[in-house]
Amino acid sequence: MTMDALLMAAGSGTRFGAPEPKQYLPLRGRAVLRHSAEALLRDGLVRRILPVVAPGEERRVAALLAGLPAMPPVGGGATRAASVRAGLEALAADPPDLVLVHDAARPVIPDGTIAALRAALADAPGAIPAQPVSDTLKRGAAGHILETVPREGLFRAQTPQAFRFDALLAAHRTGDGSATDDAALLEAAGLPVALVPGGEANIKITWPEDLARVEAHLAACLIPRMGTGFDVHRLVPDRPLVLCGVTIPSPFGLSGHSDADVGIHALCDAIYGALAEGDIGRWFPPSEAQWKDADSARFLRHAAGRIAARGGMLANADVTLICERPKIAPHAEAMRARLAELLGVGIGAISVKATTTERLGFPGRGEGIAAQAAAVVLVPPEA
Repeated sequence: MTMDALLMAAGSGTRFGAPEPKQYLPLRGRAVLRHSAEALLRDGLVRRILPVVAPGEERRVAALLAGLPAMPPVGGGATRAASVRAGLEALAADPPDLVLVHDAARPVIPDGTIAALRAALADAPGAIPAQPVSDTLKRGAAGHILETVPREGLFRAQTPQAFRFDALLAAHRTGDGSATDDAALLEAAGLPVALVPGGEANIKITWPEDLARVEAHLAACLIPRMGTGFDVHRLVPDRPLVLCGVTIPSPFGLSGHSDADVGIHALCDAIYGALAEGDIGRWFPPSEAQWKDADSARFLRHAAGRIAARGGMLANADVTLICERPKIAPHAEAMRARLAELLGVGIGAISVKATTTERLGFPGRGEGIAAQAAAVVLVPPEA
């Protein structure tokens, strides 16, 4: 049986208090919405995703979901029910057997949830993941408790909610458009809706602290990968000397196809190595004229992008410059700041230091500068 998913992203998210809706906020280098879409697709049970967005956001969302099996986004309505119906009507031209309805602000779907929902639809037209209420419940008004509410038999509903497509479409077509929960439509029609176990990690981002909780959960699921890099370039006259993204006053610069920034080149190789994605020459071949005299900042931004594309984060990086001259210490803090900026991390994650070879070899003779780097990248186990 085919199963599609509606990714509900038409809300404004005003309670969060951010300048833009919470589904577009960055999370581990990607939009929250992108994480939610990938979570729907992770176990291979969902055929395709249909994003339902605020009118005018179609192109933006299509770009954020590029590379995923996502249909062109459709505009939502003034209410959630209207938005869900718009998505269902768009799917009706090529309807699935089953449909999921998922909040774009829920970027984590616990393993096994979608499989359990699909299995439950064999015996019921609808199924939702839910967590039993564990806290004592109070009804209150004007800052005072009115009564204690028994929590037995109460559950916290989560998404994705799953339905037989025909049943949900019919419920929306006959409903009054006021429902904030799709399962409630089936309940009102007298149709059974099954409960499957939810999960504490299935957090709906509503307040800023929710985003922090999701960040912590994702970080706890990452594993460390380490890479190292090494580069060397000859010192020549009449070239700017660029080290770790900082131009240093010097009568000599480094010779190379690009700007020959040995610090950044070594660090790129360390990051690519941690990701098992080759080296800088694979991504930016010196045989290609477009990289002639290129600013190596472009290379490091690309390496940072590869970390984000794998759903990871940079834990820390350490660069050692090996040379007799110039003196690195006066510029080390500026170098740290520049590398941190390019990588999108705090300066505390970046180390830049220098050493000499006690006047031995080509660095000792002042003929060139070498650099070595190490980087620790945290990535999901499947990456």
